[in-house]
Amino acid sequence: MKEILNRILNHEELTREETKNILIGITQSAYPDEQITALLTGLQMRGITVDELLGFRDGILETGVPVPLDCDRYIDVVGTGGDRKNTFNISTTACFVIAGAGYKVAKHGNYSATSISGASNVIANHGVKFTDDIALLNRCINECGIVYLHAQLFARAMKFVGPIRKSLQFPTCFNLLGPIVNPSKPQCQMLGVANLNQMRLYNNVYQKIGIDYAIVNSIDGYDEISLTDNFKVTTNNYERIFSPQDLGFETARPDELVAGATEEEAVRIFDNVLANTALPAQKNIVLANAAFGIQVLERGNKDITECIETARESIDSGRALQTFRKFVELNS
Repeated sequence: MKEILNRILNHEELTREETKNILIGITQSAYPDEQITALLTGLQMRGITVDELLGFRDGILETGVPVPLDCDRYIDVVGTGGDRKNTFNISTTACFVIAGAGYKVAKHGNYSATSISGASNVIANHGVKFTDDIALLNRCINECGIVYLHAQLFARAMKFVGPIRKSLQFPTCFNLLGPIVNPSKPQCQMLGVANLNQMRLYNNVYQKIGIDYAIVNSIDGYDEISLTDNFKVTTNNYERIFSPQDLGFETARPDELVAGATEEEAVRIFDNVLANTALPAQKNIVLANAAFGIQVLERGNKDITECIETARESIDSGRALQTFRKFVELNS
């Protein structure tokens, strides 16, 4: 580790294999906390490379609990978090809309770190019990089209760096790992990022992993399609800036996206969208995010307006809500 730290101080880059081995060493308590703190601080100051990030990902997946799903093609929809916007659970809601439209979803999530309600918060508030039972997880994705993977049950390495990350009180490279360590290794992913630097980083990461993807960023700083302003989308097939009007939507107001002051308020919005009783802006935002996820699943072969109508039908027909009710039934 002394040699590694000296190389980082000299602005040298580590290989993918080196960062993988460092991560494995951390799980074996091979380094004192002071050295791990120095490592994370040095990487944050210098900026992490694509291969370094992929090495940490390899280590987390290798030391974690794998989730082999009996399903050929499914998607995860997730945001990096950290945009400080306290939006309602847009990605999680979109996942149930996608599943309601007949596609398969393996949603990876956790409790909130920076907002009122994370994916695990809103799921747990409905009485769902998180599980790492592979048979039950497979039954869930086969019977209702969606499975939820609570990160803490699978990424065992994260507990070794948790206290250090908390004491540092600034973001580290581990904040970037959440979206790319889904233990089921989905073939498709839609990712919301808070800035264009992250978009470039993940674009290179996904190209090396070799999956179908869409990365989205709202120009006004949301890590999802907020419809409050123009937004950029980068996929395997294209890179484009859209306006809300390009999708047939009106521009939303920031206050229409807010989760509220309590978990209960966030849960109410989630429920209202699936029940088709939400504010028009709240429904539209979920439709937009679900549509780009559907387009990824369709390998870019469907126009986004067609994907929006597919998502709309999922809500309007009641299938999105039925999917969620079946999911709760299977996991309670």
